Amino acid sequence: MSFPSLEPQHELPPPDKTRLRDDPSFASTKMHAFQYIAIGIFLVLVSGFWELQIRSPEVYNERAERNRIKAFPLVAPRGKILDRDGRVIVDNHSTWSLILSRETLKEEHLHEIAEGLHLDYDDLLKRVRRFRKRPKYEPIIIKEELSSAELAFVEAHKDPGTFPEMELIETQKRLYPQNGILAHLIGYTGEISESELDIPDFAKYNQGQIIGKTGIEKGYNDWLMGVDGERRSIVDYLGREHEVLHKKDALPGKNLQLTIDMDLQAVAELALGDKRGAVVALNPANGEVLAMASRPSFDPNKFAVRIKSKDWKEITSDPGNPLLNRAIQAQLAPGSTFKPLVAIAGLESGAIDENTTFVCHGGAEFYGHFSKCLGVHGAISLHRGMNVSCDAYFYSVGNKTGIDTLAFYSKQAGLGQKSGIDLPAEAAGTVPSPEWKLRTQRQKWYAGETISVSIGQGALTVTPLQLARAIGGLAMGGVWHRPHLVKADTKDEKPQEWALNPENVRRVTSALYGVINEGGTGVRAKLPGIDVCGKTGSAQTTSAEYAREHKEARDNAWFVAYAPCYKPEIVISVLWENSGLHGQFAAPIARDVMKSYFDKKIRQQEAELFRRNPASALAAALSMPSRPEQPN
Repeated sequence: MSFPSLEPQHELPPPDKTRLRDDPSFASTKMHAFQYIAIGIFLVLVSGFWELQIRSPEVYNERAERNRIKAFPLVAPRGKILDRDGRVIVDNHSTWSLILSRETLKEEHLHEIAEGLHLDYDDLLKRVRRFRKRPKYEPIIIKEELSSAELAFVEAHKDPGTFPEMELIETQKRLYPQNGILAHLIGYTGEISESELDIPDFAKYNQGQIIGKTGIEKGYNDWLMGVDGERRSIVDYLGREHEVLHKKDALPGKNLQLTIDMDLQAVAELALGDKRGAVVALNPANGEVLAMASRPSFDPNKFAVRIKSKDWKEITSDPGNPLLNRAIQAQLAPGSTFKPLVAIAGLESGAIDENTTFVCHGGAEFYGHFSKCLGVHGAISLHRGMNVSCDAYFYSVGNKTGIDTLAFYSKQAGLGQKSGIDLPAEAAGTVPSPEWKLRTQRQKWYAGETISVSIGQGALTVTPLQLARAIGGLAMGGVWHRPHLVKADTKDEKPQEWALNPENVRRVTSALYGVINEGGTGVRAKLPGIDVCGKTGSAQTTSAEYAREHKEARDNAWFVAYAPCYKPEIVISVLWENSGLHGQFAAPIARDVMKSYFDKKIRQQEAELFRRNPASALAAALSMPSRPEQPN
């Protein structure tokens, strides 16, 4: 059987390419295809042109500009804070902060960024979302004072392939004194809060800005705060800067000089130590605050921008309430330090004279109630009554003078009202009176209440600053200057005046001299060669039985003093809260501050003498007898 061959019977001729090209139908198809492609490309270009130039040119112009130009904020440093001698109290130091550029920000990156910078992710996310309504060009500062490890993390991850939203900027952070020195007076800075942004007074600030929160930082924020600048530069796709197009330098804040003397301040802080209380030193002739200390204190460096939750919880849970500025906010009964004002009210009103005598039988009876005294002093008048702080004597003076007169002279001395010091959050204290009780409690005044007020108890409350100002103005003959902390010209500011009889002022001053120098209750404040006048005081906060079992309810110790007695240059008040001791134990604190003041004055006088006449100063020094060696 034979099969047909599988080989082709004949070969097909190859296609004639020349004939194909010459075929009119082929040429027409090719032309149509080319035309369609050209039309498609044209439509794409027209569509893009329409989107770019007609529909939304601003959006695309802005995106193109962002790819080419980047704005870098230049943060203005706050002004320095100086003491009265020009020494720096608060300074700034350079540090690196991290900002997120919102043009390139992606929320999915936040978790890794928070982890790399040791931030709480939820807090970071909330912070970013708070900026949603702000203009896109405003960056978000998310971390200040980066550590070396955090800087390394940013440098390794800020390129366009990972987290392009991260940018480093150089900032200035506040540098406060250590150990809480002057913390309450200076205050601290922090980021403006959402609630503050809603207040008209803060309308000029933007979200994320650092402002003064308390103390001098808050009161003089506009003076201390500078104006931020900006640098606009051309950058490449990696974010590298190639050319600076425009630079607006930051305008630093202005320096602020205070009346505080850091030498006295250091002594006041050390003398208080770990006691709970306050020290205030004033120049009664002009109202300058020379020292102001409050303990317990806190570290304002922790607040410099944003305080950590852990640190905030620790401070706010402290039973000593370290955020309270006791110098201007502790409103407490002044105890026997109020007696000089009772004496001047009695003398000025004619209720008593310096020889008026009352009898102390360990106390005295008024309106059917026996009010105790700490001793049995017998017949006693003003001078000795002040020296030994006889309560029975001042019960009687207050009873004869009357509550209305006591309230009048107390208010003239500045009690029961804010002093007007240039610090925020000052407390006013309370001066009780029949009018006050009717207004606040809808009750009438009972004569027996005057007895308690006469020794600085009852409803009467003062702050340490008020007490220093009141006694200083009394020593000045009835002139009370407004306390102030900034060293500026205050000549045009009129003090509060109520001219007192110079003889009555002399009588009270003589009695206060005896408290310190004639074996009175304030003998611990005596200084050789310096006439010091003063008054001790202790004030109950609750019943004696309760205080014995609860340390936080023990008596407060007070002391107030000024020197020299007849031309005072310095007045000091001391509060030792819940000490359980009498005011005599607070006296050494005032003594140490006062000694520092006069020692420094002598050094300055010697230095000035040497500057003017070196030969005479040297001769005087050589002629001084040598000091005997002190035993070890």
